[in-house]
Amino acid sequence: MALLEVNDLAVRYKVTTPLFRKQRYLYAVNGVSFSLDRGETLGLVGESGCGKSTLGKALVKLEQPYRGSITLDGKDLIHAKGRELHEVRKKFQMIFQDPYSSLNPRLSIFSALDEIISLHTSAKRAERREQAAQLLEKVGLSAEALDRYPHQFSGGQRQRIGIARALAASPEFIVADEPVSALDVSVQASIVNLMQDIQRESGTAFLFIAHDLAVVEHISTRIMVMYLGNAVELAPAKVLTAAPHHPYTAALLNAVPSLENRERQLPHLHGDVPSPLAPPPGCPFHPRCPFATEKCRLEKPPLAAVPGEPERFCACWNQL
Repeated sequence: MALLEVNDLAVRYKVTTPLFRKQRYLYAVNGVSFSLDRGETLGLVGESGCGKSTLGKALVKLEQPYRGSITLDGKDLIHAKGRELHEVRKKFQMIFQDPYSSLNPRLSIFSALDEIISLHTSAKRAERREQAAQLLEKVGLSAEALDRYPHQFSGGQRQRIGIARALAASPEFIVADEPVSALDVSVQASIVNLMQDIQRESGTAFLFIAHDLAVVEHISTRIMVMYLGNAVELAPAKVLTAAPHHPYTAALLNAVPSLENRERQLPHLHGDVPSPLAPPPGCPFHPRCPFATEKCRLEKPPLAAVPGEPERFCACWNQL
């Protein structure tokens, strides 16, 4: 059984409308379904505003879904409350994008880690401090850092502390929301390698959200592509980057600078992303797609298995 199962998940926001006008909604996530196995990393990519971060926040209960289901290790996350929620909450954590704002500047590093440790254990302070020191050691920092404050660390070091904080409850699933985008390229590699080491040691599953396809391909088992709140392609990482099936995935890959892309002659994106307040009928990508047909303009394709490729799912009428 998969560790995480997401079915038809949707997150919407009310939009201010004039008096006596029909209430309007912005669908940031619109009917996304996928599963995640233990010890797997699912990469999530797409343009800014496509709903990646909203999806990640919904999975760790920072956003309330409008419909759909989220099941983690057989437990319903959406309706969990009270003691049940407390028990299931330690199974998931989140690593945030900005290492400069994700840590409270008024708390020492020990206090920041102890917030999580003390929530899930009855150990005494000395034991909790030892556990915090072990967490810092795991992410490549010394125990001396415990009594220091966030402003005394570099961006890469703060992100390591953020990872240590996420590991404090020994979670089975971590959402990493653009964890390296605010860091220098040289630091990015060390953070990605650290996350891979942690996964090999603990078997933690990751949802790795990013816009850099090169980084996502390196760290991910599978990759899911989102466009305008919808999942449009899902496949093993190497398979998807070697031969994208959805025109949007192909255009994203074409935007990654490399000699290989020049030889592929993949399509370029034209036009702007439609407003999520007024999404187009049919396939959400059809206004920008060079291969759109009349069916694409009228009917929305489901994310379904591609014939002959059971591991690849694509939401494109030309592939189904």
